[in-house]
Amino acid sequence: MKLLAIDTAAQYCAACILDSVSGRELGRKVVDLGRGHAERLIGVIDEALLEADMEYRRLEAIAVNIGPGSFTGVRVGVSAARGFALALDIPAIGVSALQALAQETIDEAAEGPVLAAIDAHRGEVYLQCFDVSGEALSEPCAVSLADAEIAARSAAIVAGSAAKAMRELAGADHAWRIASTLATADIAVTARIAGRTGASGDRPKPLYLRAPDAKPQTGAALPRRAV
Repeated sequence: MKLLAIDTAAQYCAACILDSVSGRELGRKVVDLGRGHAERLIGVIDEALLEADMEYRRLEAIAVNIGPGSFTGVRVGVSAARGFALALDIPAIGVSALQALAQETIDEAAEGPVLAAIDAHRGEVYLQCFDVSGEALSEPCAVSLADAEIAARSAAIVAGSAAKAMRELAGADHAWRIASTLATADIAVTARIAGRTGASGDRPKPLYLRAPDAKPQTGAALPRRAV
């Protein structure tokens, strides 16, 4: 199966083409943006397709990082994946950022349990624990940094952008090690997970673990005029 994977959930705007049967990556493009994913995503996909000598019509599935991550970034990626799936009549497969981080760590270290921990800002952490086979041991959740550090005490490895802050909080009193300090795994990991799991039949949806940070600007709103 020729699969396109995309990730706009964190700072990277990433795409890769994977042959899921052989496991061979055919092409990729990754840009460190920070923001502006919507404007760059199609160009990034086009460059990955060009490197793979692939056309859209030859794709058989599309995978997308569904978060947790940037609210805007996740929406960009999921909307694009669902749009491509509809236009090309192919399945879309959602892969969580937490699962991908854990799987990337397991692939490299082959030890567990692995705690995937993404900085959610405002003193919170997106968290989920996995065993050495990649099976989830807990549900994804948003917890305080202090609670995340407590959860890490039962893990062998912590992977994700919250790992450094958790280690600083733990001080010398920790036995776990840090595998990654990024908010998302390499795009090929997302592609390989999707290639193994296949489509569930459900359209991918953003994995939101808390309410969005954005709030209406009521102070600057103009009063409505009676009509």
